[in-house]
Amino acid sequence: MNSAPALTHHEESDLPPTPLPTEHKSGQPFWKHIYFWVLLGVVCGVGFGLAFPSHDGTPGLAEQMKPLGDGFIALVKMLIAPIIFFTVVSGIASVGDLKKVGRVGLKALVYFELVTTLAMFIALGAVHLFKPGVGVNYAPSASEVKKLATFTKAADEQSAVDFVLHIIPKTFVGAFAEGEILQVLLLAVLMGIALAKMGKRAEPLTDALHLASQAFFIVVGMVVWLAPIAAFGAMAATVGNAGITALVALVKMMVTFYATCVVFIFVVLGTLAHVFGFSLLKYLRFIKDEILLVLGTSSSESALPPMMAKLERAGCSASVVGIVLPSGYSFNLDGTSIYLAMAIVFLAQATNTPLSFGQELGLMALLLVSSKGAAAVTGGGFITLAATLSATHNPKLVAGLAILIGIDRFMSEARAITNLIGNGLATFIIAKSEGELDREVAAPVLRSS
Repeated sequence: MNSAPALTHHEESDLPPTPLPTEHKSGQPFWKHIYFWVLLGVVCGVGFGLAFPSHDGTPGLAEQMKPLGDGFIALVKMLIAPIIFFTVVSGIASVGDLKKVGRVGLKALVYFELVTTLAMFIALGAVHLFKPGVGVNYAPSASEVKKLATFTKAADEQSAVDFVLHIIPKTFVGAFAEGEILQVLLLAVLMGIALAKMGKRAEPLTDALHLASQAFFIVVGMVVWLAPIAAFGAMAATVGNAGITALVALVKMMVTFYATCVVFIFVVLGTLAHVFGFSLLKYLRFIKDEILLVLGTSSSESALPPMMAKLERAGCSASVVGIVLPSGYSFNLDGTSIYLAMAIVFLAQATNTPLSFGQELGLMALLLVSSKGAAAVTGGGFITLAATLSATHNPKLVAGLAILIGIDRFMSEARAITNLIGNGLATFIIAKSEGELDREVAAPVLRSS
């Protein structure tokens, strides 16, 4: 079958490069790099939050900066759906071999399940080893139980069947209007398959879709320069609302969680990178700008568009990037898996609720299913956690969620960064295993021989 020309980084010479602030030239002064300004925004936000905190439930000046972060996330989310659609459609249409597309998708799902399962068991080992919840002896107040009503109500409405049905949009346009990643991905895969079946006749439309994706990436390049302001607003609001003293009692949980994420990244992902010929340190340097973007906004979605562009430019084919990276945002949540597994045992320890090893394994099996929809729902981590704890029919565990509300925003930083690192590496690994990686272009992240 004659198909449209592959739209990978190394074959789009007739198109101008897409300018992204997260891609900078070496030798530039540090103040011209976006990561410097994002980091400055984070530091200033923390200082502003400490200087103007909230008092007795009354929002302070720092908390009033929250719309700066929310507005930036809204801008990025506005661009995610069309970028995924255009990239996936043009990528699949250019492959021509539909068996290859199916093989990439299946390989990605198997990889995701294996890695997230391993992440959960590492989290179980860490929380049992350090026992951060032992001695807390927590009993929730009436006001805290009321505060949890939103999460528990949403948890009651979640089920595996609902999640599967939710992937199917009510209308073609509705998927874009609601910004649902999996719905847009489903439409894009179907449209890409259709164009691939049309062969040469579809080339004009495929080229037009690719040009449209280039235009959206240019818009991303403009929007990302607002990230430092967003980082300032988000961090100021978080620190101003929670304060430092409110975190003292939960420092051990935070330290255990962050340490577990670090161990997972450098041991598990580091081993996978080594086996497939990549250098983890080179890879982390390669995506350092996106990591800082996620750190400042506490949302891995904010880095999805620039990550897609950067991975294509690093030699991964458009079809692999388009299939693996967006689906990883729902199925490969390494950081979220660590958090959920650890949070369940932590709450059992904190509320003096005994859980047998068999019960823990059952909850982990439930999490492997329920956590797949966490990224698509606002407050998804808490809703998934509430849904899983509800399955124990133990009201103490569900009410214990109130313990984590105060520090969830701080732990979401590590969750989002771990998710981002895992999804980017998965894309490189699957691209290489499929022969869809240009080794010369990917040299910045390949292991030195």
